[in-house]
Amino acid sequence: MIIKAVVRVAAAVICLAVLALSVSCKPAAKSSPGGHRKIKVVTTLFPLYDMARHIGGDKAEVSLLLPPGVEPHSFEPNPSDVVRINEADIFIYTGKFMEPWAASVIKGAADKKLIVVDASLGTRIISIVFHDKDEPAGAPDPHIWLDFDNAKTMVRNIERAFEASDREDKDFFAKNAEEYDRRLTELDTAYRGTLSTCKKKEIVYAGHYAFGYLAGRYGLKYVAAQGVSPDSEPTAEDLIKLVNQIKKNHIRYVFYEELTSPKIAETLAAETGAKMLLLSAAHNLTRDQFEGGITFFDVLERDLENLRTGLECK
Repeated sequence: MIIKAVVRVAAAVICLAVLALSVSCKPAAKSSPGGHRKIKVVTTLFPLYDMARHIGGDKAEVSLLLPPGVEPHSFEPNPSDVVRINEADIFIYTGKFMEPWAASVIKGAADKKLIVVDASLGTRIISIVFHDKDEPAGAPDPHIWLDFDNAKTMVRNIERAFEASDREDKDFFAKNAEEYDRRLTELDTAYRGTLSTCKKKEIVYAGHYAFGYLAGRYGLKYVAAQGVSPDSEPTAEDLIKLVNQIKKNHIRYVFYEELTSPKIAETLAAETGAKMLLLSAAHNLTRDQFEGGITFFDVLERDLENLRTGLECK
């Protein structure tokens, strides 16, 4: 016992000495059941977190940079977040359109052995002309994961990063990625089958522009009350047009978004008599959902049920 105590004290003294020289004493990473050091992975958004957690399994320690309950478009990393990224083995983000701040963080980590994954590489990115005059014409839609072919490409990008970090377990990562890919195919089939039976083909979304990929994939019309940023406010004229559109097309449901105020949806509902339904773009979860282990598939399956109701599908 005395020897162990002496060793601990000595280790602490050494660490303090190193800290005095401005070099961090990083705690040892957790180990997987096989005794190997777990890969430390930091992801920015919930879809990436869910993908990486599934692919890495018990051989990875995956964390979400975005705190639960926080809307991602206005998120900026603080110094402790930057430290977390620099201490990771793999950093995964969605791309320059969703996380414009990532470029400076990556540049700062250029001299470190950090595997950086731009999950958008190889995906199909669409451009939208938003109704809000303050939005740039032809701006790219960053919500790439809502096209399930894009989501599969993101999975492959993440899988390759795991394989580069741990060649010994490449078959394990490949198997997990294939399973995730299969589930995306099943989800796509469910969406296609359900949304092909709808009486209504128009999504009126009282939130920021997020569902262009999904609407285009399944032949739906889509209009959003806000531009790509949740901070963009619709004008009175915008709201009047939406109210008239809802009444003219006999739309019975308006959809509202997660993690932001539903006041726009409430206004439209009050003016038209329409009911409200949640439609989540899966950027992030509430704290209760996150702690409860909700998955990307859980979110999208719930969305499909609400679309089934809102668009009057069979």
